[in-house]
Amino acid sequence: MDEKTVKRKRGRPPKHQGAGYQDTRQALIDAGLAVLTEKGYCYTGLDEILRRAGVPKGSFYHYFENKEAFGRDLIEAYGRFFARKLERSFSDASLSPLARIDAFVEGAKAGMEKYGYRRGCLIGNLGQEMSALPESFRVLLRETFVDWETRVARVLDEARQAGEIPAHAETQLQARFFWIGWEGAVLRAKLEQSSRPLGQFAQGFIALVRA
Repeated sequence: MDEKTVKRKRGRPPKHQGAGYQDTRQALIDAGLAVLTEKGYCYTGLDEILRRAGVPKGSFYHYFENKEAFGRDLIEAYGRFFARKLERSFSDASLSPLARIDAFVEGAKAGMEKYGYRRGCLIGNLGQEMSALPESFRVLLRETFVDWETRVARVLDEARQAGEIPAHAETQLQARFFWIGWEGAVLRAKLEQSSRPLGQFAQGFIALVRA
């Protein structure tokens, strides 16, 4: 993302940060998430995000201190968005614990298909770019993965209690393995423009934890 593509016209945010201010700020975050899940941080210019959000040039710095601060807000926003997505599947008491993981996978497959396999996982995308990103991103990315791992581990704990997986299962380790493998499956799905890698990984993971 080339900061020079937008003139640095910082100024101070309006004194009265009402609904209009928050709406515009959210529009920039939404546009940033949409573009970065497709193209990544390093290959996205602020111009493209501003056009997509319908925000005039020079206004960016009314809402964010700089592009690094914008990136941190995007990571946090995506982490919250995806956590809610996980919980919609993981909190479904009508399904068995392992079926909830399957439900999440099916939802992810539908989401990738909806956007023509152009969009991936923002956290995974940024992780691959980390050598070229601000160091402040590293902690946020790791914290996001830990949060997601904790949510999967909780479901696996329930699966263990329900007898779906062995009593000696190391659920924290399995949850960590899930996200390491899942990010690779998402990358492969984008490459092949097919949801098949997601399904193959999920099938292998469920077989592994049942063993």
